[in-house]
Amino acid sequence: MAWSHLGPCFLFICSLLALVSGSQIQRTSLPVISFDEGYTQLFGDDNLVMYRDGKTVHLSLDERTGSGFASQDLYLHGYFSASIKLPADYTAGVVVAFYMSNGDMFEKNHDEIDFEFLGKIRGKDWRIQTNIYGNGSTSVGREERYSLWFDPSDDFHQYSILWTNSQIIFYVDNIPIREVKRTESMGGDFPSKPMSLYATIWDGSDWATNGGKYRVNYKYAPYVAEFSDFVLHGCAVDPIEQFPRCDHTESSQAIPTGVTPVQRIQMESFRTKFTTYSYCYDRARYKVPPSECVINTKEADRLKSYDPVTFGGGRRHHGKQHHRSRSSRAEVITI
Repeated sequence: MAWSHLGPCFLFICSLLALVSGSQIQRTSLPVISFDEGYTQLFGDDNLVMYRDGKTVHLSLDERTGSGFASQDLYLHGYFSASIKLPADYTAGVVVAFYMSNGDMFEKNHDEIDFEFLGKIRGKDWRIQTNIYGNGSTSVGREERYSLWFDPSDDFHQYSILWTNSQIIFYVDNIPIREVKRTESMGGDFPSKPMSLYATIWDGSDWATNGGKYRVNYKYAPYVAEFSDFVLHGCAVDPIEQFPRCDHTESSQAIPTGVTPVQRIQMESFRTKFTTYSYCYDRARYKVPPSECVINTKEADRLKSYDPVTFGGGRRHHGKQHHRSRSSRAEVITI
């Protein structure tokens, strides 16, 4: 059979399967811990429930409160991961977050690395948002938002953060979706102080879904987010002495060192199809993209078509508008 006749769809499926298969080997070589081995409850009382001897944790949001947990240790760099299943049905206003922060120690100059999952109305999809900032640089927004090629409420999917001295990489099912390389001009904006890992579910009605247009409807409560396959693999830091205790065992060799050539192809394909917002292309916000931005022509063209005012500096026309439809989940296999 001639490979040229199989088309890009088949070839992309093969490359995706190869990547996921290889990533599974990498995943199992890292230690997976139970909740009690690495985490402690942050808030929410009985809205946090453990199952399978602490291998799975449910966080719920109801009329009374949300819930959350935090790592027992602070970390300076490492690889941090969990498999997450999001609440189903109507989830507008609900925010599920999986992130690193040191806001409890550095209130005015804290660092943060975020995965945020933004709830949906019926007929729409969950959106995923990533963000970073260092030294309290919240005025310089570095947000990105994406759709996904699957329904994250149907099953567990793995979300991971790789944080080193020189880069931050966000992964979904071991496919990198965002890479932030440290530049000299970023200065303290790059997260550089020890942080804890957090997971929370809370009411973000004021902003999470269509800018606050749709709010949490508690008749659908409780909203339950499920977490499992916990990986905390990094340099633990003494909170008083601020001295890192790094693990130099063989398992540390399993931590990714960066984006491989195959993963870079997957990342670029994902970003071209599924990025719905990136600060790097927001001409209404930044006339000149921040120094760490690497401009991709395909990404830029797609976003400009999606929203010419935000991403192209165009003028908004009144009257009937024709918007480009959002990528379907099937698009991930038609590149």
